[in-house]
Amino acid sequence: MAVGGVWPSLLLMAGVVAAVGLGRVLARRRLGSQPRPCALLLEMLSTFQICACTNELCLLADAEPRPHTALALTYGFTVLHGLTLAGSTCNPCGTLQHIWGDGMSAQAGGLKIGAQFVAAVLARGFMHFVWSLGVAEPHAGALAQGCSNPLQTTETQAFFIELLFSAVFQLAILQLDAVHPNFRVHFIALLITMLVYSGGNLTGAIFNPALAFSLHPYCFYEKFLSYSLVYWIAPSLGTILVAFVWDEILPRIS
Repeated sequence: MAVGGVWPSLLLMAGVVAAVGLGRVLARRRLGSQPRPCALLLEMLSTFQICACTNELCLLADAEPRPHTALALTYGFTVLHGLTLAGSTCNPCGTLQHIWGDGMSAQAGGLKIGAQFVAAVLARGFMHFVWSLGVAEPHAGALAQGCSNPLQTTETQAFFIELLFSAVFQLAILQLDAVHPNFRVHFIALLITMLVYSGGNLTGAIFNPALAFSLHPYCFYEKFLSYSLVYWIAPSLGTILVAFVWDEILPRIS
């Protein structure tokens, strides 16, 4: 795919970001006096943005020059998400981290995770509708892909890759907590880009259960056990491991 064919997709993703930004502003204005509904709606909108944009980005993986274009877009949109979705987790693993270390109740965490998965499904449905319109070159044939088989290695290796990447990512989030937000988003974006470069060809380097479900719903339908182990259980275990070490082990030895 030529670089020129990327522009319609970029405009589409920019439109999603703008629409979600407007929705977040309206949510704060209308539901500002109701903290829990407002927080759930903001989380849903934010997760929708990440899932919708990532669905589109996956179609640009073969854009020339490879892999530079795809990696540059990954970095750029990760920075954009970080700047526009401040305060949202958009990742069930991040919510588990808040339940473990920040005192969030299991009920509140469960509702937030539910909102993230609802947003993931809505984002996939929305992108299917957009793809059916054929507004961009990459959309041709996107609806007929079915399960794209993102696992290009054994299930055991894929399990440990997603576990390791999730642990590294959550550890970076904790370590960079004191860094100024404008700098933190770039560090996180660089880390995510490096992880995608390292393991993207093996598992997709997703380490986000909701995003994984949005990207590969047919795979979960066809091989639920395998994909739930790799994309749901593995990153969750990585997060719990980091939270345990960070909150229980390090304070005792420091």
